[in-house]
Amino acid sequence: MQIPLFPLHTVLYPEGPLPLRIFEPRYLDMISQCLREGTPFGVVQIRAGSETGPASTFDIGTLAEVSDWYQGSDGILGITALGSERFVLQSRERQPDGLLRGEVQLLPATTSCPLPEEFLSLAQILDSVLTDLGRLYVDLPRRYEDAVWVGYRFAEILPFSAQQKQDCLEMTDPLQRLQLVRTVLRDARDVELV
Repeated sequence: MQIPLFPLHTVLYPEGPLPLRIFEPRYLDMISQCLREGTPFGVVQIRAGSETGPASTFDIGTLAEVSDWYQGSDGILGITALGSERFVLQSRERQPDGLLRGEVQLLPATTSCPLPEEFLSLAQILDSVLTDLGRLYVDLPRRYEDAVWVGYRFAEILPFSAQQKQDCLEMTDPLQRLQLVRTVLRDARDVELV
């Protein structure tokens, strides 16, 4: 499967929203084509480099589909992309306009996993946080009983390092992801109490 790639300094997770402001001609063309043809693009996190220039990326990313778009008062296109399947990048090439295209192989979908009782408090915390975050999450179907979904939502909203965010995307064990989330939340609480 060959897709256009959007290298960013962030990670997109399956079923997660990603707001983007599009102004570079190569990405405007890419989004137009994706909307016209109903095709996805790939979001890959930048390992080194910049979003507007040369960059090396991680090899595991997420397919993105445009779920909403608007033209800002400043003339810049705003979109919300929604993550779907994870993929591994097999090869990449740069087009003359600077757009990266990649040959990708889809990774097996992580099947839903019941949220274990020991992590139920995380679902309660997540519910209040997503409600506070407002518009971006208002239409997102919520599955607080699913350990995969809860882990991905925390991974996208917590202030993880770039490497931790990538690690959360690459993890195949949803309980391992939740353990990392719980550790980070406990550490943050301990810092607050000091």
